[in-house]
Amino acid sequence: MDFDLTEEQQAIRDTFRRFAREKLKPAAEAIDEKGEFPRDMFRAAGELGFFGMRYTAEAGGAGADVVSYCLAAEELAYGSLSVAAACAMQSLMGTWFLHRFGSDDQKKELFEPALRGEKIGTICITEPDAGSDLSNISSTARRDGDGFVLNGRKTWITQAPVADFFTVFANLDDKLNIFLVRKGDPGLVVGRNIAKMGVKASVTAEVIFDDCRLPVDALLGEPGKGAGYLREILDEIRVMTGALAVGTARAALEDSLAYAQERVQFGKPISKFQAIKIHLAEMDTSIEVARSYVLYAAWRSDRGLENTKEAAMAKLFASEAALEVCDKAARVLASYGYAMEYPIQRYLRDIRFTLIGGGTSEILKLIIAKEIGT
Repeated sequence: MDFDLTEEQQAIRDTFRRFAREKLKPAAEAIDEKGEFPRDMFRAAGELGFFGMRYTAEAGGAGADVVSYCLAAEELAYGSLSVAAACAMQSLMGTWFLHRFGSDDQKKELFEPALRGEKIGTICITEPDAGSDLSNISSTARRDGDGFVLNGRKTWITQAPVADFFTVFANLDDKLNIFLVRKGDPGLVVGRNIAKMGVKASVTAEVIFDDCRLPVDALLGEPGKGAGYLREILDEIRVMTGALAVGTARAALEDSLAYAQERVQFGKPISKFQAIKIHLAEMDTSIEVARSYVLYAAWRSDRGLENTKEAAMAKLFASEAALEVCDKAARVLASYGYAMEYPIQRYLRDIRFTLIGGGTSEILKLIIAKEIGT
């Protein structure tokens, strides 16, 4: 296996690395404190082409591979996981089904502007009583004349307060389907915002569909195949989430290393003490292993190989390792790891997002167990 990046992959990584270091990371604290959707950084990511990376040139995208996508996602998360989470939603989950099944008119109205960051999309799956268990989704659609009527309640919907369109999973004739709902459609209500401990600028809310009337072309894809369509992108979602975890962990390591080199105790920088050296060495090892496996899973995806187990492993290991890295970074800073004036506390708050998005660690372990034949 060739572990070297291509020139194109290096160029993509370097482009997003410059953006993260020069623009995103310096603004990350203010973005977190404000807790509002970061429209300026979101649009800047769109201008760099992030939202179109996974789409073909014919569709208006860049046609980049999954490895390149993960490299870019890692850099965004290094700068701000809040911004990276919002961008990740837009670049894959929020636009994928419109790309796959939308009409030419729908794509011109919504998908093409979304690739530029001018429209915002999201996906509505989770409900108060349905998360990992898709079979428990209770939202329903019924045929009504030449359209549909949608009813249900969704929760933990990323970007709901600012979204221009929603791809909604609901049951039609007792089978899961995907529907396109636009902002302003009658019966669509964006409910209460959900206050979170981290990724605060990735705004989240409940969404209610109260006799929401939709046209006939709101049904995306073939009837009854919603669950299968979702499974098509779950592996990539998990690999990408692993990349987000790696980026945040890298920021935590760099900041704690810089602190350890500057902080003097007993006449020398604390980076010279064995206990601190061990923490930093363990952190760097975890990050390198996590990145290697994330990129391996991305490489498998690019080659069309069966990837369910590897994607679950990549996301599981990277998110859990990143949590440990952020905790060790806080230990290196000691009291200042608990202080709001240093970004370590933000990394600790933000990183837990990667333990949930794309499937919890417990669900991923069950998937892995199934894949190995238990």
